[in-house]
Amino acid sequence: MTASAATRIATLREEIRRHDRKYYVEAAPEISDLAYDRLVDELRDLEARHPDLVTADSPTQRVGDEPVSDLHSVRHRVPMMSIDNTYSTADLSAWGKRVEKLLAEAGESGPIEWVLELKIDGVAMSLTYEGGRLAIGATRGNGVTGDDVTHNVRTIHGVPLVLDLAAPPASIEVRGEVYMTNSDLVALNEAQAREGLPPFANTRNVAAGSIRLLDPRECARRPLRFLCHGVGDSTGLGAASQTDLLAWSVQAGLPVAPGTQVFASLEALIERGTELIEELHTLDFEVDGFVVKVNRFDQQRLLGATAKSPRWAIAWKFEKFEATTRLAGIRVQVGRGGTVTPVADLEPVELAGTVVRRASLHNADEIVRKDIRIGDVLVVEKAGKVIPHVVRVEKHLREGHLTAWHFPTACPECGTTLVKDDEGVYIRCPNVDCPARSRERLRFFASRGAMDIEGLGDKLVEQLVETGLVKDYADLYALTPGQLEPLERMGKKSAAALVEQIAASRSRGLVRVLNALGIRHVGPRVATLLTERFPTIDGLQAAAVDDLANVPEIGPTIAASVHEWLASEYGRRTIAGLRAAGLRLDVPETERVSGGPLTGKTLVVTGTLAGFTRQEAEAAIRQAGGRASSSVSKKTDYLVAGDEAGSKLATAQKLGVTVLDEAAFRKLLTDG
Repeated sequence: MTASAATRIATLREEIRRHDRKYYVEAAPEISDLAYDRLVDELRDLEARHPDLVTADSPTQRVGDEPVSDLHSVRHRVPMMSIDNTYSTADLSAWGKRVEKLLAEAGESGPIEWVLELKIDGVAMSLTYEGGRLAIGATRGNGVTGDDVTHNVRTIHGVPLVLDLAAPPASIEVRGEVYMTNSDLVALNEAQAREGLPPFANTRNVAAGSIRLLDPRECARRPLRFLCHGVGDSTGLGAASQTDLLAWSVQAGLPVAPGTQVFASLEALIERGTELIEELHTLDFEVDGFVVKVNRFDQQRLLGATAKSPRWAIAWKFEKFEATTRLAGIRVQVGRGGTVTPVADLEPVELAGTVVRRASLHNADEIVRKDIRIGDVLVVEKAGKVIPHVVRVEKHLREGHLTAWHFPTACPECGTTLVKDDEGVYIRCPNVDCPARSRERLRFFASRGAMDIEGLGDKLVEQLVETGLVKDYADLYALTPGQLEPLERMGKKSAAALVEQIAASRSRGLVRVLNALGIRHVGPRVATLLTERFPTIDGLQAAAVDDLANVPEIGPTIAASVHEWLASEYGRRTIAGLRAAGLRLDVPETERVSGGPLTGKTLVVTGTLAGFTRQEAEAAIRQAGGRASSSVSKKTDYLVAGDEAGSKLATAQKLGVTVLDEAAFRKLLTDG
């Protein structure tokens, strides 16, 4: 009987650990919470009947029976240093230059890889494993010594009690962050309210307070989590880089932060990081920036540290502001591409020095995931320059029964049945003639970066669409002063001036027109690249997808989007209307280059030039027959470097690309 019990206990432990890994490390659970709980209950029952088979690393032993009397100090084998931080991309670039200079002075000429990680807003933690088993969990403390909180760390399900490795290192100290998700905080505060206890203010405070509790049973009530991001003292790890370490961590059963990326240049990292700020609302945990690291450990060792911080890492932070207010209503708005986006109408609240009345709800799935209902009290956040978004619902403050909000099935403007896109996230109005889509398209078409029609503002666009004077772009070019004069805030002089502005936009050229049409993935640069190969709209319309994809820097995704739009009934109708309205749908012959001193050459411009803007320099390259690229590679012939050239200069030097100053660039433009 004992032998069969031992076999079943071993099987259950292995199965529970596998499900822990699927849930906390891979974020791909295979069974329900109920089924998981039944496995744990069965294991607990078997161990109760066979106490001699209980081991310290069993999943049932996460919560100790007795509280500890005090927290004892632990000395870190390797100090847990803090890292410098910046809120400025200029300072981040300057840090990158210092790193490059220090490595060059140390004789390191190899390429530098830059790692971008999420900076979790939690509590720093050190986990020491001896022979693959969790031995000590300690807080950062003053960096040299911290508090022994092993009794509480063992309650964190995301922390493996045994590393999932056949041959674990003899001793390793992994480092990471203990945190709590927003959804777990919502549930915890609901439980607090039911018991008549005060709610917790935010996820960081509850994580910091919970991990230092003396009673592990109380800590276990609070669903803490852990993400690994580094290593202290280690024996026999064998990792050569940060990315190696993270891959090893996942293999060992340690969860790591999602979305870590590696870049060949710091400039590319900054560009991606700036985009990522707008995507952080999809996370269920709080971040207060990014951590940027040099990837290779040998380069980290060469860089070393100051008295307080490593030179190979920096925190790129952004200001975050939070406020609490009530949700007065939810409405949807339709974009020019048909995407229907829910918007929260809030009771006015001051946030980051301004009064906020609206916040983005992003998509229908987010409303369901956060269980947002009209009348709820919401925590609203603004990070960096991003528009405010909803962090979580304060469900413990929900009064009475609030009805769940349901996404409309028909477009609120035109009544067309809404459809989900292929990715299953966004809901769209497929009617290209929807008045809401028309308004948004016209606003963008007239904007400064597109056709630059001065005087055609938002209010006037609304009137033109509502009165039926304008349904598509071509209708703009048929407007007369007499039609415009009766509109609000329009008189004889302003009506005549607007008609003149509209007429002047006819000659903007194909690059401006392509950008103004709002084709998915097409902006000024893509429009320029396309027209270098296809300088007429007829050539573009006749091009196959493969022809478009073969244009440098375009690729299959952009090519498919452009081809689909041009070949669609709406696209053909739009182009025909603009042609009939007399718009220039080609690149003027004077701007086309069939030959020149830079024919066949690829150049990249970086830094600040005294006599050119970046756009002017790239236009000059194209005029001379060359190709202006945005990234340095082995195929780059020249890098034009101005002041504050940044990481592209370092990349060019490593690849042996010829670097030109502004004087040499001007000479090259003249005689090659």
